[in-house]
Amino acid sequence: MHLSENEILKRVRRVEIKTRGLSDEIFAGKYHTAFRGRGMSFAEVREYRIGDDVRDIDWNVTARSERTHVKVYEEERELTMMLLVDVSPSRMFGSRELTKKNVITEVAATLAFSASKNNDKVGCILFSDRVEKFIPPKKGRSHILTIIRELVGYEPQGHATNISEALRYLVGVNKKRTTAFLLSDLIDSDSDMPKLEDALKIASTKHDIMALRVYDERDRVLPDVGIVEVCDAESGRREWLDTSSRRVREYWQAQYDDRSEQMDALLRQHRIDIANIATDGDFVVELIKMFKQR
Repeated sequence: MHLSENEILKRVRRVEIKTRGLSDEIFAGKYHTAFRGRGMSFAEVREYRIGDDVRDIDWNVTARSERTHVKVYEEERELTMMLLVDVSPSRMFGSRELTKKNVITEVAATLAFSASKNNDKVGCILFSDRVEKFIPPKKGRSHILTIIRELVGYEPQGHATNISEALRYLVGVNKKRTTAFLLSDLIDSDSDMPKLEDALKIASTKHDIMALRVYDERDRVLPDVGIVEVCDAESGRREWLDTSSRRVREYWQAQYDDRSEQMDALLRQHRIDIANIATDGDFVVELIKMFKQR
């Protein structure tokens, strides 16, 4: 749906009013301590000492020297947050009041305002089956509003989802370590698993990444409403389903659960934390829960 300039500005303002307050509620001074290695630049490598964080082990140096070594970091004054935002067609789905796009926009804006209040830079990568747009990291409210405007009004060229491309682009444009949030329904239609695994391995080594899966309950659970036609938003494929059949409903749910479990296992393998945010849920609760676990 094409939005007029006036409607885009109205929606940007509504998002700002809602999310600026939520950013205070979520972080309340704990923003800098929520992320491991956040705002730290690599300084040197030394031998492991009792009490060192095992996540800092440099496995390449350890293998070569046959003695455990860890990376030592020094704090940077200037911190950077990157938002990797899925703008593929599947984000337009929503069976309740809000679509996945609505929720992704609100979550991204909340995170961005939180970073801005801490005088950090915020950048954004919009992606579908390609990198659609890159907004370089900057500071300030006007910059955050520019990002929100793109989240609200951007119309993608791609028709599928390729998370690998976004991760590779992140590594290419950000040489220093950043905190990166991947906001997507994590239904990756255009990446094979080996490529995705390779991209995750490289990106998670260089950056502190968290994945925020925004989903609608109907992605997973079909209602019993008889025979309905469903359409894949990204491939355009249509088919009729008999939702009154328990076997059909169970198969639908099993397919979703299998894909999600495979993705979760891959993310956790590379020490990427995951939060699951429903379109009819409270994303503040889910974010706080994830931050407390870090």
